[in-house]
Amino acid sequence: MYAIVDIETTGGHASANGITEIAIFVYDGSGLVQQYDTLVNPGIPIPHYISSLTGITNEMVADAPPFEAVAPLVHSLLKDNIFVAHNVNFDYSFVQHHLKAAGFELDTRKLCTVRLGRKIFPGLQSYSLGNICRHFQIPINGRHRAAGDAEATMKLFAMLLAQDKANAISGALKGGSKEQFLPPNLPPEQVKDLPSVPGVYYFHDQKDKVVYVGKAKDLKKRVNSHFTGNNPGRQRQNFLRTIHRITCQPTATELMAGILESVEIKRLWPAFNAAQKRIEYRYGLYLFEDQLGYMRIVIEKRRKHSHPVHSFNLLVDGHRILRALIREFQLCPKLCFLQKGDGTCAGITAGTCNGACRKDESPEEYNNRVAAAIVYLQDQQPSVTIYDKGLTPGERSCIMMEKGKFYGMGYFPGHLEHTNPTAIREYLTPYPENETIIGLLRPYASGVSAG
Repeated sequence: MYAIVDIETTGGHASANGITEIAIFVYDGSGLVQQYDTLVNPGIPIPHYISSLTGITNEMVADAPPFEAVAPLVHSLLKDNIFVAHNVNFDYSFVQHHLKAAGFELDTRKLCTVRLGRKIFPGLQSYSLGNICRHFQIPINGRHRAAGDAEATMKLFAMLLAQDKANAISGALKGGSKEQFLPPNLPPEQVKDLPSVPGVYYFHDQKDKVVYVGKAKDLKKRVNSHFTGNNPGRQRQNFLRTIHRITCQPTATELMAGILESVEIKRLWPAFNAAQKRIEYRYGLYLFEDQLGYMRIVIEKRRKHSHPVHSFNLLVDGHRILRALIREFQLCPKLCFLQKGDGTCAGITAGTCNGACRKDESPEEYNNRVAAAIVYLQDQQPSVTIYDKGLTPGERSCIMMEKGKFYGMGYFPGHLEHTNPTAIREYLTPYPENETIIGLLRPYASGVSAG
C-alpha cells in the first residue's frame, strides 16, 4: 500500500516551521482506499507570502486542530505504508519531525515522484508538479492545497506504475537503493559512478554553478553520507533542493585532497561552504621603501591579495618576531615603527641601532641588514617535500613547501630520482597558499624530504 502525502507549511524547513494542512491518500496500486485531509493550526503566524501562495490564512487555521491532535491518525495511516510524495524528502522531513515532537516515530520506505518521473518519463522540460501534470493533462483541483496536490500526485503515481517497464519503482524500494535519500534533481548514476578513492567533489546547481566543495578519503562513501538522515533544518533542505549534478577530481592521497579542497573553496567561494571563507592570518610583516631610500618593516593587518613577508595571527607574535630581528641585525626601532616620537632612538641607547634614524648610516648599509633579516626570517620557516603514491602505477605524487611557503603539488614519472627536486618541480602545479594548507603541511615539516 502507498500513502500519497502532500502538506502545506509556514516555511521551507521543519525545525522552525509548522504544518498548515495535510492530505494522505492511501492507494493500493489500482484505486483510492482511504482519504484524510485537514487544516492544521501551526501554532505560529502564517507569513503573508505563504498565504498568497496557498490561500490558507491565519483565520482559516485559528480553529483547526494542532498537529499533535491529529498525529495519532496521521501516524496510523503512514506507519505500515510506503510514503509517496512529489519531492518526498521535503514532506517526509516535516511529517517525521512533527510526529516525533508529538511522541511518534516514523521510519518508512519512501518514493519520490520527481525522481521516478525523471526515470520513467525522461526528457521532459520540467518535473515540477504543475508542469508534469500539465504535460500529461492531469487536472489539479486546488493547486497548492494539500488535497488537490495529493490527488494529482496519486494520479501521476498511477501513470508511473503503469509505465514502469524497467522496474524503477521496485528498484527504488530495494534495501540498498539510494533513490529514497538522494536529492530530487540528482541523477543516481552520478553517485553510483563515483570512484572509491581520495579526492575532491563538487555539487553543482541547476545553472551548473558549484555550490559546495568537499574532500574525501573515499569519494563514493563521503558523497553518500551527505544524503543520509532527514535533518529538518533550513540549510540542509535548501542544500538538497539545489543539487543537480556532481563532479569530482580524484587525488592520489587524502592529504592532496585536503589541499585541493582548500584551494577550490578560495577559488570558487561556494554558497554552502561555511569554513575557510575568511582572511586567515590577521597580521603581517610588510616591507616598503620610504622617501629617503630606507627599507621599513611594519606590522599591519592583513589585506586581501596583499603579500607580506611573514604572517601571524596575534599582534604580540609580530612584536616578538620584529624585536628579535632588531636585536639580531641591529635594525632601528623607529624605522620599524616600534618607537614613536622625536626622542632619542632606544636602539642607539641600547647600542643596537647604528643611527639610520638620524641619517648617520646610509640607506645602502641599513638596507643590506634589512634584507639579511628577511632572508634569515624566511630561512627559519619550515620546508618539506612529501612523496607518495601516484594516481597510476607508473607515477608518484609530490607536495612541496619551501621556507614556509606552499609551492604546489602534482605527479611525476616514477623513474625520476627524489634527489632531483628541480626536475620534479617541472611536473608540479603551483597553487596559492593559505593558512589551512600550511596547517596541513606543518606536521610533516622537518627541513628534509619525506615519503
